[in-house]
Amino acid sequence: MAEADITGLQGGMRNREFSSKELTLAYMDRIAVYDKSGPCINSVIELNPEAILIAEARDHERSAGMNRGLLHGIPILLKDNIDTCDLMHTTAGSLALTGHYASEDAYVVRLLRQAGAIILGKTNMSEMAKFLTHHIPNGFSSRGGCVRNPYAPGKLDVGGSSCGSGAAVAASLAAVAVGTETLGSIINPAVENSIVGLNPSIGLVSRRGIMPLAPTHDTAGPMARSVKDAAILLSVLAAYDPEDASTLMAKNKSYPDYTIFLQKNGFQGIRIGIPPDANFPKLPAEHQQVVEREIEVLRQLGAKMVEVESITGLERQEWDMRALVYEFKPAINRYLAKLSPHLPVHSLRDMIDFNFRHNRELIEAYGQDLLIASERTSGTLTEPEYIQAKLRDLRESRENGIDAILSNHNLDVLLSPGHDGVAAPAKAGYPSITVPAGYTACGEPSGLTFIGGQFSEGLLIRLAYSYEQATLHRRPPNL
Repeated sequence: MAEADITGLQGGMRNREFSSKELTLAYMDRIAVYDKSGPCINSVIELNPEAILIAEARDHERSAGMNRGLLHGIPILLKDNIDTCDLMHTTAGSLALTGHYASEDAYVVRLLRQAGAIILGKTNMSEMAKFLTHHIPNGFSSRGGCVRNPYAPGKLDVGGSSCGSGAAVAASLAAVAVGTETLGSIINPAVENSIVGLNPSIGLVSRRGIMPLAPTHDTAGPMARSVKDAAILLSVLAAYDPEDASTLMAKNKSYPDYTIFLQKNGFQGIRIGIPPDANFPKLPAEHQQVVEREIEVLRQLGAKMVEVESITGLERQEWDMRALVYEFKPAINRYLAKLSPHLPVHSLRDMIDFNFRHNRELIEAYGQDLLIASERTSGTLTEPEYIQAKLRDLRESRENGIDAILSNHNLDVLLSPGHDGVAAPAKAGYPSITVPAGYTACGEPSGLTFIGGQFSEGLLIRLAYSYEQATLHRRPPNL
């Protein structure tokens, strides 16, 4: 049951092999055995005390002939920067936000509840979506401690800020999880934990109720053990939100059911852009060999591999975070200003001061230089440096980057190994999806990432599913 996908779990509940309550208890037991003892993955920061009662309610509905859809009675996990109006905190891993209970659900949580999903708990994450300091390691939060990669706890990198969601899904601590992306935070941990991660186009998924980092980058997306489960979850998450203006862009460009794109022969006639000689200079030799092998697989599946110039003009500055530094202050101040009066922080300045006074271990070990840099900005987004950085990011990632290369070479998608190059679609607000591509000799996961134009999620799901089904590379971690 641990590795079962969503449709398999639905079949088991429909045939009365187990109930939603029993499924929820089984996942809770795995959390006890593998997350909080044994290999101590430490991916779950908090469990929902009402999860069992909600599961019983979903079972009652099923017995009465009511079925809300494929997520009915399915336990899922949420990253700890997504608001829930229940008995769980939303802290983004920060001690400064201990005691913060959101007053209402994030819009994506509302959609999940309406679809019958059980919010099992919150996942640990890199503190403040890793926008605390340049020096903090992946997976560390002062409230939750360090997330560990289930494929080699304490040895392999667990990935960027959605690492708790990635590790939990890999270890089958829930059916699926929701992560958030700003600059690689879904794709990177999905690769490192050998799962499927989908970073949607900005505007496809509502941002309301998600603790912000940079509003022009932020989005939520699926993290799953299979492309099919990612498509099922995206079908629920992708919806118009009248209180999030960005979702207007996706009207008439999104689909109510992304499972229609699950096609096994999806590569016929597809043109994929790769660098000359399929050479990715940043890639370690063993991972380069994996990529070369998998490119040949794509050719055998019917894809035409087209050598193109560098995938984006952002290569030399793809991790330039200047725009994020400026956007963070007004966004986080607006979020923090709404917190309950009894909490110690209601602004970015308050958070910085709290860390200096009450979190000396964090300050002495890592500092908080990104928070301080953001606080030094005006918060008005009028600085020439911000405006120029933002315009450059959009220009180089869109019209001079992804759009230009797709158009100039008549391509359908671009191919990237692992998380190499994920900054370009993140800065463009364009989608990407990563799929397990095998493992190195020492067991380190590799992945292939497909990058498309704006609102090309359907095509990306089709290609990712076709590749996944042809290779079936993913294997569960040995816990």
